[in-house]
Amino acid sequence: MAEIRMGGGRTRRSAELAEADRAYADVLADPGGGAGLTGGQVSRRVMLSVAGVTLLSGCGGGGTAVKAGASTAPIAVVRSSPSSPSAPPAPSAGAKVPTPRPSKPVPHRAPIPVQSKPQYYVDAGPKVIALTLDDGPSQYTAQILEILREHRITATFCMLGQQIAQYAGIVKEVAAAGHRITNHTWDHADQTKLSLKAVTDEIDRTNQAMADVGITATMYRAPYGAWNHTVFEAAASAGLRPLDWSVDPRDWARPGVSSIVRSVMSHTHTGSIILDHDGGGDRSQTVAAMRIWLPRLLAAGYTFTTP
Repeated sequence: MAEIRMGGGRTRRSAELAEADRAYADVLADPGGGAGLTGGQVSRRVMLSVAGVTLLSGCGGGGTAVKAGASTAPIAVVRSSPSSPSAPPAPSAGAKVPTPRPSKPVPHRAPIPVQSKPQYYVDAGPKVIALTLDDGPSQYTAQILEILREHRITATFCMLGQQIAQYAGIVKEVAAAGHRITNHTWDHADQTKLSLKAVTDEIDRTNQAMADVGITATMYRAPYGAWNHTVFEAAASAGLRPLDWSVDPRDWARPGVSSIVRSVMSHTHTGSIILDHDGGGDRSQTVAAMRIWLPRLLAAGYTFTTP
């Protein structure tokens, strides 16, 4: 599989996430080391409200962090016109035509309100955080599953539709272990450059691939953390909650195991959603770093949930 390059698109993330992070860090007991909330009793909903950020309802236990006064006006997108595939050749006379296997029907989820911001944090109490893994499944997914099993951690896997059939067994293993599986588009294209129909097609194709192995997603993560009104509208129409992250150790860039460990340990606080990758390229550094930082966070008193 060709490596997915992750760097350039992340610069599109707007200033409101950095502002929310700074406001959130101001009320932490130990901003540098991630010791958790002062006294362990201050509600994150109250804290973000003071910082000018509101939690939208309809986002499960975590809610969605939204900067006050954020606009929901549509952002211009580049309209795509994918060409239609050519028709397959007709079978020769007397040739045996195989009967196609019917796909499992995609469960129809009720649409939800269109949101203007994704979920950046979880809100499940002091020192509760979440781990998410993008761009799998791949040959590294089984290694990460073993680490999670060893430490009894439940995580969220944001999967690419085009990978699912090849690693169907691993996908089923992820689900059987109790981890959450999220729609991460079909092929990791920047969805803000696509039309509403094209984004919807990416979501639907991935949902179909999941349905074929018995999985139903309830959340959606946009590649590169790139969002606009079109992307939010397509996710809402499919009944999927938009999910983002608040800690990015840049493991996708392979900066070295020690760099990944330092980044996770220094930026993780109560409510953090950590971004890691189990696909999209060589993830040996991600696996090695996780063997270090995960038990360290557990020793520091953190517990894990899913968004």
